[in-house]
Amino acid sequence: MTIETQTTMKLTRRLRRLRHGETMRAIVRETRLTPEVFMLPLFVCEGEGVRREVSSMPGVFNLSVDEAVKEARAAAGDGVRSVLLFGLPDHKDSVGSASYDPEAPVQSAVRAIKRELPEVLVATDVCLCEYTDHGHCGIIVGNEVANDPTVEQLVRAAVSHATAGADIIAPSDMMDGRVGAIRQALDERGFENTAIMAYAAKYWSVFYGPFREAADSAPKFGDRQSYQMDPANADEAMREVEQDIEEGADIVMVKPALPYLDVLSRVKTTFRYPTAAYQVSGEYAMIKAAARNGWIDERRAMLETLTSIRRAGADIIITYFAREAARAIR
Repeated sequence: MTIETQTTMKLTRRLRRLRHGETMRAIVRETRLTPEVFMLPLFVCEGEGVRREVSSMPGVFNLSVDEAVKEARAAAGDGVRSVLLFGLPDHKDSVGSASYDPEAPVQSAVRAIKRELPEVLVATDVCLCEYTDHGHCGIIVGNEVANDPTVEQLVRAAVSHATAGADIIAPSDMMDGRVGAIRQALDERGFENTAIMAYAAKYWSVFYGPFREAADSAPKFGDRQSYQMDPANADEAMREVEQDIEEGADIVMVKPALPYLDVLSRVKTTFRYPTAAYQVSGEYAMIKAAARNGWIDERRAMLETLTSIRRAGADIIITYFAREAARAIR
């Protein structure tokens, strides 16, 4: 066939037809973002009137309870109706006892948000890293994080969050058996309607760095390889998710999001369960930094990455971009 023949052939299938104009592109768009799928993380500290920006996360703040309520109200106004709370206590100890203090920042913020904004869905992170003076996610015995004593503390924290009024408990520690123990404790105390969103496949990742600044939770020694997942493993993630579902998780999560889209897709396809993905602090900070240097378009990068997470199978996207993204797509 000659070049002349090729160029004069009539094309019956022109894929570009459906890319002509924004209205056409929109009507055939396969993956759509809506504000309802976003969950906004909030870092809650002690004090009043505190709104302190995290240097490595432009636009993200440590917030006192009163400011957290304001942020949740503003997010709801943008269409983002769910928040995930992390606690930043003034006092830390070796066993993370502030994690289950009924007057701690998270518990206080849960009560305040549910009182002022009852329609907002409140999830609470359950882990000890923000509460221990050594920065690890559990209790240290010898030189290791001890699984079962840590689970006991996590149960105490989860019950205190549920008592305060949390809608969703989100254990992020990666201890074995903690989902089952939390589910049993909640049910025994009459919190059978409180959901569990398990950080089921949480990887040992370099992308948590800015979060550790925000929460002052970097380990004082060693690292978290003995309890967070090896980035090389995907089959193991399936076992972790399956176990958490068997123990009573209502929602499962993959964290981080972008480096593990393959895992996210496998989890959703395999289990057909409500699935969350966390676009973590490092993912957020990289986009912000590149945009500030003029290397990428921030809005497009934000929406492209969030769309990829949604396309891979996420029903819920936990992201620091939640409010910006919601405003961009409305």
